[in-house]
Formats: sequence, C-alpha cells, structure tokens
Amino acid sequence: MSRTEEGRRKIRVLVGGVFDILHVGHIHFLSQAKALGDELIVIVAHDETVRRQKRREPVNSAEDRAELLRALAVVDEVYIGSPGGIDYELVKRINPDIVAIGPDQAFSCERLKEELRKHGIGADVVRIPYLYKSDRAKTSKIIQRIIETYCD
Repeated sequence: MSRTEEGRRKIRVLVGGVFDILHVGHIHFLSQAKALGDELIVIVAHDETVRRQKRREPVNSAEDRAELLRALAVVDEVYIGSPGGIDYELVKRINPDIVAIGPDQAFSCERLKEELRKHGIGADVVRIPYLYKSDRAKTSKIIQRIIETYCD
C-alpha cells in the first residue's frame, strides 16, 4: 500500500480506453480522472479489442499508445489490456479505489460496479462528463477530417 507525504493511503484511480489518436478530449478526461485521487493508472485497449469494438484497425499500436500515455505527467502507470473484454485479474492486481469511465464509453456504472464486486474488486465507479462536446474531441471525427482533407 503506497502512502502520500501526509501518511494517508494514496487513492488509485483507474481508467481504460483506446487512446488511438491522442487529442484534447483524452487530456481533459485523464486530467479529470486524476483529480479524483492521487495516482492515475491507465489500461490501454489491446489492438484486437480495438478491431472488435471500433470495427477498424487501430491507427497506432497498443505499445505506441501506451508509450504516449506514459509520457503524460498526469499518468502514473500504463498497462496494455488483454484481447477481448475487461481483464478483471489485471484490475484486481492494480487494486483501484475508483474506476473512472469516459463520457462516451458504453458502460453502465452500476452494472460495472456489480461486475467488479463479483470479481472481488471493491472500487467505486464514476462517469467523467464531457468538459465540452466537440468533434475535435472524438477520434472518429478526427480521422474523418484527415481523410477529407488529405485523401483524394
């Protein structure tokens, strides 16, 4: 168990996502999640998970996405998830106090909290709201703009 300088236990916040083309929406999400605690841990979606959920190839590999996230001051640890769904064993090892869900992630907070409990994980689940809703904060819209601007 890690402790802060004041001697109290550090609050660990866990987020997961694709983070394929890092953009301002990701930065706002990560910053708001970090504000919920002391440590921010990120699980980056495995490439197979991106293919299945987004029905497209990831622009950047999971390893590259993880490296970019590790470079952000707000992020303390980064892991690459397993192919498929939520890796509850990894989540259990991370032992978060809070799991923060992005505004566009298709999870029910209550259902996720129940699933975490079934796997012996006592974290609270919090949905982070959009700071503002904009096409500049959506990877699919950024990809679309790139195609429209630079492809014949």
